[in-house]
Amino acid sequence: MKNINLNNIKLVIFDVDGTLYDQSKLRKKMLVELIRYYIFKPWRFKDLLIVYHFRKEREKKAGQQINNLQEEQFKWCAAKINAPLNRIKEVVDKWIFKFPIKYLKESAYPDVNYFFSKLKENGVLTAIYSDYDSKLKLDSMNLSANLLVSSTDENINAMKPLPDGLNYILAKLNIEDKGKCLFIGDRQELDGICAERAGIPFLLIDNDNANDNFYKSLSNKLA
Repeated sequence: MKNINLNNIKLVIFDVDGTLYDQSKLRKKMLVELIRYYIFKPWRFKDLLIVYHFRKEREKKAGQQINNLQEEQFKWCAAKINAPLNRIKEVVDKWIFKFPIKYLKESAYPDVNYFFSKLKENGVLTAIYSDYDSKLKLDSMNLSANLLVSSTDENINAMKPLPDGLNYILAKLNIEDKGKCLFIGDRQELDGICAERAGIPFLLIDNDNANDNFYKSLSNKLA
């Protein structure tokens, strides 16, 4: 972090899960809720397998370009769990897309909102590149960016570490000098390689430094 000069940066791109909020903290809350919910509904135990296989199959497809990714991700899970597609969508929507929303504000890393506001004050553009649609998550944390992009967007349809999402952001925001961009993410094997392939500087965040003074330190680097 010490070698980054944010005063030369024109655009900061953020991953979301594990980058803007403490994912381990959220998962602990999710585990408690899952146990509390399904202990009284054992006949729906298959739902837990749906959540597991949905995530697992997506991980397996890392680095692939897939037509209609938004729909295909549910079909991968359906093939593994032998459940109706509409049921898979219902469970995934409940536990992966909607459940985390109410906990994100309290799970957000310290000073992340302050860093976003300082970037805006300094005229630095912000963008989001996440594996999943991130609008509800950003709204729940009271964060906003100039552009939100997901791997499942119909004009992306590519899984990290393919650089399609980052290249789209650069083109959409008319950024020609990649050296004046910064991508912040929490997984070197996905976000880091993605940034490398796009030719964009990368900054790795981890749970320890993010809960300490990561975003505060970045904010202090702005003039």
